[in-house]
Amino acid sequence: MVQMKTTQLLTKTRKEVPSDETSKNAQLLIRAGYIYKEMAGVYTMLPLGLIVLNKIEQIIREEMNEIGGQEMLLTTLQQSNSWEASGRWDDKVMDVWFRTQLKSGAQLGLAPTHEEPLTEIMKNHITSYKDLPKYVYQFQTKFRNELRSKSGLMRGREFLMKDLYSFSKDKAEHDKFYETCASAYSKIFARIGIGDITYRTFASGGSFSKYSDEFQTISPVGEDSIHVHQGQKLAVNDEVYTDEVMEDLKLDKKDLKEQKAVEVGNIFTLGTKYSEALGLKFVDEDGSEQLVFMGSYGIGPSRLMGLLAEHFADESGLVWPESVAPYQVYLVAVGQSEAVVSASNKLYEELTQKGLEVLYDDREDVRPGEKFADADLLGIPTRVVVSEKTLAEASVELKKRTSKELNIVKITEVVDLLYKSVN
Repeated sequence: MVQMKTTQLLTKTRKEVPSDETSKNAQLLIRAGYIYKEMAGVYTMLPLGLIVLNKIEQIIREEMNEIGGQEMLLTTLQQSNSWEASGRWDDKVMDVWFRTQLKSGAQLGLAPTHEEPLTEIMKNHITSYKDLPKYVYQFQTKFRNELRSKSGLMRGREFLMKDLYSFSKDKAEHDKFYETCASAYSKIFARIGIGDITYRTFASGGSFSKYSDEFQTISPVGEDSIHVHQGQKLAVNDEVYTDEVMEDLKLDKKDLKEQKAVEVGNIFTLGTKYSEALGLKFVDEDGSEQLVFMGSYGIGPSRLMGLLAEHFADESGLVWPESVAPYQVYLVAVGQSEAVVSASNKLYEELTQKGLEVLYDDREDVRPGEKFADADLLGIPTRVVVSEKTLAEASVELKKRTSKELNIVKITEVVDLLYKSVN
């Protein structure tokens, strides 16, 4: 949505903090009209929230496409057969299942992840070494019956996930893509605005490999503890922070600093666990049958949205990075004189014609202070004010959300100035 008037916007801001919400990100997003809380860990994306989420998703999509990913969409409803084959239908193995059933009585699950069903699908498309490698991904709503859902969008029972899966001939081919995907993740976090505080983090590889890689963003509300090597731009998760691991990684504990962090992405070597359980094989060049070697690569767009809301906020409200803000400009008309209304309307049209994303506060019955407070709460990067005072100088007032400085800019120059600042 390139343009919108506040009088047309579905949502309204609110001053009071939701009494049933303890997380800062959800408090701010609810007050600003980005999300609606259905229950703990379950949130509806309202129009402004969906714009932000879609922008985060698009950045991820572009980088996944760049490394050869093909987008698809798997079903949420899952039959038990493939999950039983891998052993993960059992609540003792994976205790986050939400379950339902058909009228026939057949039990179904709401997918918490998608390794099993995708492996089953790929049996229809991979039979020869010539079919490999393949990289497929999706943006899909996941359901996990979390015991704790007190962190707003950063830990949900229903949430959006980007999960990519790689299918390779062998470990060497897999390892090459693994590093390619790690580099793509770094680009994603840089574009979203958290590249300087996000670290590739060594973590347990579980039963699949010696290590997995998490991407952890430094945050005081983080649930994880990591040990950061600033110079090498990497970290070690507390769960594997042992002398043996330090020696293996050639790191010295005195060079690392412990920090709280939020996991925003992860990449795993899956090996042949799922291909063996479900019979995903291919015929090699010499005619022998081999198991496909797999990997898994996840990012939570909705978790990222919550982290951005929390990390960049100040005492006045949200502070979105320009790459994901719902609008680039918050245009404010102060006063209802014919001159102010005419100049504001004209500027609104000129900005949108130039392709800038503008939210125009055209409300007639709201005081200037309330409009400015809403601009700050919504977190839109640039505020432009048209008033009798600015028009007396043939100018507008321009303020960046991240600055206290007010700039007076000629009204004939502001459109080009804003256009250049975002392009």
